[in-house]
Amino acid sequence: MTLGQQITKLRKQKKLSQNDLGKKVGTSGDIIGRYERDEVNPSVEVASRIANVLEVSLDFLIGKQNIEVDRQLLKRVIEVQQMNDEDREHILYTLDALIKSVKLKSIA
Repeated sequence: MTLGQQITKLRKQKKLSQNDLGKKVGTSGDIIGRYERDEVNPSVEVASRIANVLEVSLDFLIGKQNIEVDRQLLKRVIEVQQMNDEDREHILYTLDALIKSVKLKSIA
């Protein structure tokens, strides 16, 4: 999928018009249309703003990563990462146990 196709798909999922996306990004709907048609590529700065508005990572937007990371989940992971080592280890141990439990349930 091209960058333009990805922008189009994500924009439509968010129920945004090209003009709406353009306003939120700080450009025009006409420019968004050109991005979506792959006539031009946005600068890294603009692509980053598009990703933010569409609530995806820049890697996902440009196709470098094919799994969309949930922003709320990412926020939680960052919070855990910032904890002291002992608290982080306890949380990860518990999380590993819960993941294992869910996987075992899906097998049965």
